[in-house]
Order: sequence, then C-alpha cells, then structure tokens
Amino acid sequence: MKDIARFIAGFERFQEKYFGEERELFEQLTLGQSPKTLIVACADSRVDPALLTGAEPGDVFVVRNVANLVPPYHPGGDFASVPAALEFAVLSLQVEHIIVLGHARCGGIHALMQGLASETEFIGKWVSIAERARERVQAELPSKSPELQDRACEQAGILVSLENLLTYPWIAERVQAGSVHLHGWYFDLAAGVLLHYDPLSNAFEAPSSS
Repeated sequence: MKDIARFIAGFERFQEKYFGEERELFEQLTLGQSPKTLIVACADSRVDPALLTGAEPGDVFVVRNVANLVPPYHPGGDFASVPAALEFAVLSLQVEHIIVLGHARCGGIHALMQGLASETEFIGKWVSIAERARERVQAELPSKSPELQDRACEQAGILVSLENLLTYPWIAERVQAGSVHLHGWYFDLAAGVLLHYDPLSNAFEAPSSS
C-alpha cells in the first residue's frame, strides 16, 4: 500500500502544478491534442519516454509494449493495438516524427536471445517480431558474450521496428513525401546516455540537440 499512497501523493503534486500553477495548459488540452511526435517505447518501468525527454502533457503520443516492437503491416489483424495507435497518430493526429525508443538490459530481448520466450504463453510470439534481429546478431557476433549479443539485438530490434514501420502504406507514403520522419533511439541505462541511429554510419551515436 505504500506505493499506492506514494502514487496518490504524486498525483496531488501533479494536480497542484497543472491545475493550479499551469492551469492554462490543461484548459487548452481539454479542447484536444496535437502532438507532433509519436514514441514507440518499451513497457519497462525504468524507461519512461516522457520522463527521459522532459515532455510536458500533450507533447508526445506514446505507445508502450514489451521490447518496443512494431509488428509488420497486416490488414485486418485481430486486436491490433500497436497498428491502431500508429493509424491514429499518423492519420488523425498527423504526427511528424515517429521515434522507436529501445534501451539496454531489455528483458524482452534477453528472453528472445536466450530462448526463454518460448516458455511463455504470450511473450514468445510477441518478441518473435524481432526474430530476424536475433538471427542477424548470432550470425555476425557468434563469439561475443551474451551481454554484448543482447545489446546488439536491442539495437538491431530498433532497426527491425523502423523497417516494419515502412510496411504501413500510409507511413511509407508520408516518409517518402517528407512529412513524417523516422528515428531510432537507444537509452543506455548503465551509462545514462541516449544514442540515435545514423543511417549514414549504420551505427548508434550520441545525437545533437540542435
């Protein structure tokens, strides 16, 4: 119950700030939302995209799931939570940026790499979205330590999700037209740094804030 009490106290601070000191912001938000950025992030409790980016309410539209994965386009899929969020963000909100935010020490990717996901009812099928990332790492880094292989797969999984985003015709059209931009970000928990994927160098590097 201590956690619940802490959360309630946290809401009271939130309420005091945004419905007291900055009430005008929420008065505007009651009229609707118009975020320019969609973030696909992991459900991991250590990786809150709004906290990491310093976003205010209304700044980002966020989709969170195990291992920050985007499934490939499949019309008519059952209970397609991530595709539904993508569709709403791109077609209704008309976001201009889509960020896939991965991170170090990801439990979903670790389960995929260690073959542990097959022992679960739902996780195994879900993280198999990144199967080609696992295959790529095992083929290119067969002699590396499990820790380095996990890290490589975490980053390769981000690239898989970026590739899958382009299988959605209404995203691909907008990327080609220059109205939507895709970004791959990787948060290193241990080092406390944020890396972004540079397609020119084919590597994750420290981004510029400019």
